[in-house]
Amino acid sequence: MAFFKRELSPVERFENALQTRHAEREKLSQQLRLTEAALAEKRAAAEKLAVAGAATARLERAEARMREMDDRTRTLRAALTETDEQVASIERALADARAQRDREMLADQIEAMAAAIEKAAPGFGAGAAALVDAVNKNAAEVAEATRFATNVGALHREVLAAVDLVCWELRTIAVRTRAGNANMALLPQPQAEQPPSVDIERQMIYTLNPLLWRESGEVRRVPAFAMVGLPKALLPIALRHQHVDYLNARRVQTLMHVHGSGASKTPPAEDDPALVDLDALSVEAQASTQANVA
Repeated sequence: MAFFKRELSPVERFENALQTRHAEREKLSQQLRLTEAALAEKRAAAEKLAVAGAATARLERAEARMREMDDRTRTLRAALTETDEQVASIERALADARAQRDREMLADQIEAMAAAIEKAAPGFGAGAAALVDAVNKNAAEVAEATRFATNVGALHREVLAAVDLVCWELRTIAVRTRAGNANMALLPQPQAEQPPSVDIERQMIYTLNPLLWRESGEVRRVPAFAMVGLPKALLPIALRHQHVDYLNARRVQTLMHVHGSGASKTPPAEDDPALVDLDALSVEAQASTQANVA
């Protein structure tokens, strides 16, 4: 029966190498201590012979033994210094390998999240379709039920478009995380939006130009290429002039892949010449309609 040896991960290889270098350093350190002690004995012996006036031959032999021990001490010190440098280098490599391992684990978790979202999307779609069918297949026609089915259908399309976008963004983050150029702590945190007025009916759309409109006495400005909740009263005029489009539109999907959802974009400045005033467009459209009627 053949046994296959498991391939070690980079972290395990560096940990083993570090353990080996530490053992070598400990061995060299012990040898250096013994050699330094022996050198001290040789020096003491040579000094004793010199003080006692020993013969030249004995002094030369003592000096030779002292020089030999001194050379060995220098060699061991150099080897110990080199080992310390290797230990420091391996420790840096081990830290990098551990960081990469953590990035790989985080990227795997992000990709698993994207896969889980994609797996759950058909279930949501089936549930939404069942709700719409429950209304459309019934012989009775009730305005409230019809409006409910229309809203569920629109929400279904928006959610599927959002699923495609968020899965693409998650996989992009995973790729950057593996490469080490995505710092999760520096990613823009989702900012809490101001709660919209309860009496304003909105539609989630994607902007093609920077827009402004007024609601509740305040001016709202939104950047181009961003998902926003536009008041439905302004939606027809914005669509007519090609300033916005629905989330499930093909060009919007492409723009989302290029520009993202726009969650981290800052609103345009008040004097931005590209700003489109939807309120002004709506007033002009009403005046034109009244003129045509007259």
